[in-house]
Amino acid sequence: MATSSSSSSREPLLLEQRFLDALDQDHWPVTERDWSLDEVALTPEALAELFESQLMSRHLDLQARRLQARGEAFYTIGSAGHEGNAAIARALRPTDPAFLHYRDAALLIERSRQVPGQTPLWDLLLSFAASRDDPVSGGRHKVLGSKSLKVPPQTSTIASHLPKAVGAAHSLGLWRRLGGGGEWPADSLVLCSFGDASFNHSTAQGALNAAGWAAYQGAPLPLVMVCEDNGIGISTPTPAGWVEASMRARPGFHYLACDGLDLLDTWRAAQEAEVIARLHKQPVFLHLRCVRLFGHAGSDAQQAYLSASRISADEARDPLLFSAGLLRRHGVLSRDEITALYRQVDERVARLAEEAIRRPKLESAREVMASIVPPSRPGRRLSGRGEVNLEPASGPMAKLINQALQRLMDSHPHLVMAGQDIGRKGGVYGVTQRLQGRFGPHRVIDTLLDEQSILGLGIGLAHNGLVPLLEIQFLAYLHNAEDQLRGEAATLSFFSAGQYTNPMVVRIAGLGYQKGFGGHFHNDNAIAVLRDIPGLLVACPSNGADAVGLLQEAVRLADEAQRVVVIIEPIALYHTRDLLEQGDDGWCFPDPGPEHRLSPGETGQWGEGVGLAIVTYGNGVYLARQAAAELDPGGQRLRIVDLRWLTGIDHDAVCRAAAGCHRVLIVDECRRSGSLSEELVTGLVERGVASERLHRLTAEDSFIPLGPAATLTLPSRSQIVERVRELLAGV
Repeated sequence: MATSSSSSSREPLLLEQRFLDALDQDHWPVTERDWSLDEVALTPEALAELFESQLMSRHLDLQARRLQARGEAFYTIGSAGHEGNAAIARALRPTDPAFLHYRDAALLIERSRQVPGQTPLWDLLLSFAASRDDPVSGGRHKVLGSKSLKVPPQTSTIASHLPKAVGAAHSLGLWRRLGGGGEWPADSLVLCSFGDASFNHSTAQGALNAAGWAAYQGAPLPLVMVCEDNGIGISTPTPAGWVEASMRARPGFHYLACDGLDLLDTWRAAQEAEVIARLHKQPVFLHLRCVRLFGHAGSDAQQAYLSASRISADEARDPLLFSAGLLRRHGVLSRDEITALYRQVDERVARLAEEAIRRPKLESAREVMASIVPPSRPGRRLSGRGEVNLEPASGPMAKLINQALQRLMDSHPHLVMAGQDIGRKGGVYGVTQRLQGRFGPHRVIDTLLDEQSILGLGIGLAHNGLVPLLEIQFLAYLHNAEDQLRGEAATLSFFSAGQYTNPMVVRIAGLGYQKGFGGHFHNDNAIAVLRDIPGLLVACPSNGADAVGLLQEAVRLADEAQRVVVIIEPIALYHTRDLLEQGDDGWCFPDPGPEHRLSPGETGQWGEGVGLAIVTYGNGVYLARQAAAELDPGGQRLRIVDLRWLTGIDHDAVCRAAAGCHRVLIVDECRRSGSLSEELVTGLVERGVASERLHRLTAEDSFIPLGPAATLTLPSRSQIVERVRELLAGV
């Protein structure tokens, strides 16, 4: 963001001058309560260090704006006014995982004091300059993060990180029940910070509700939620008293408040929050009152929406002024020592900045994309476990998935299932029946009705070394929570250069054709939102045996390759037994066993005909097989190619599977626009297949209605028969 307003560029200069004038006059504002160092158990040396961390953060903000004006920095959202959060870092341990707000540079800097060998100024300046040497994101974004400081990078933090913080806190108690393990010490707490504007986001409210819901029932949840309330969201004021009124009596939470301009008051409150969360395993809402100095970010000039008197009043509440006053009143530093420290930090940041901007940048698409796919790790499957089928050896898809889930849960003790109604009820379609009784409610978790919280729970569990296997009850239910996959799960490896991952498997019941429920909310064939997320793998089985192979491979990919995998399970095929007539059991398949896995891009095929290749997936395979039984029962003119994977498609393999056929018909049960068929046609044409040989049969660009009309917009057996006859007639 280039600075477009001279007024916004003057803001840092004015604020800096106000502080320097106060130094000259030795006149400082007074905090609401004059705590003594003894009262809050803080040493003079610690207070001086906190002030230095605040200065480092402030000079980074000033330097970012100077560099941006020169075209050397690219993202200036800063921490000015929020620097009191350094005291929170002092109260917690550097091993406590922290999901931080973008205004928490002082907190990160102060935490770095607790871990030897840290260079926070240099690291953050590399991030400002988008250098590939940036140790967090490798030049991909300006983020606050550090592997050694247990701070996963957040790229936007408009509340989307709150659900995973709740999940991470839940993981700590879960690991204790599992006998130990995980990425963090067992007595850790989870820190999550956000602003007062983000507090109003539905994702934040959902996460707060989920945390309170769990804690209200006695679930251990060592979590500190810090709301850094500066009273404004970009240009929209937060009503005075709104945050406190919303949270003071919220069930499940301990509400604490402090003056974020006062290091001693913030330190006192943070210590209290730490005791409640760490020792009592209960969530705390720490309300930190602070001020925003400068505009929101980049070219935002607050003069456009704040009066001059309001801006002047805010500047008079600069936390650095209050901190310098504390240092003087408590005899920690003299005026000259404060002045010298201020100048010293300024010069140090400026010098490092000039070095950082000269460091190399990302120079190719390959470099940029190198961390989309996370690194692999050793698998944790227990040999000799999960090899005995406890159910009949064959059956429809739902039964085979259930058997595979039993095996996987038995052989992977770190695998945790979660979803709405999956435990006691066994899922809407009975797919997860008896699993909770066998593995316990801590490993087969009945969640509240909130898809954002379900996915966030999974992301948080994965942060702490577990492998979540989540269920979204219907595909349409995903759409109000898809940012947890797009903006959180799939981006973490990318923005941390592969240092952080949150592998998981998400099972989603979806697609059309089902009998019973109806309407677009239970029959949803919109999958484009999943297919365009970089790094996300999406699979869709057409039969029980393939469902087992895809599920077992998905768990392996999550456990070993640290991937995020979505499996869309066709509802209509869950309990389908027959293919052509009642009682033929033509769609019941043998359980292929625990070693059967279908790798990404691996396709299936029926028939060897050369007249026409039908390329399809899911329900399309079932319908195509019915059509083939009528038109070509011996498979001499037709072949059916089952994609199985809807992302990471091996287009060379698809082309080989259709090779030698005079025509190719793509049957796509999802909508014509933005559908998989468009990618398939493009892939075949790019590989030399003449466009006149390619044909599509897709669903209409429509929502799915209720009742007898539910399948009218979808490809049908009769439509496939008709199109195949037309195409074969020309061969």
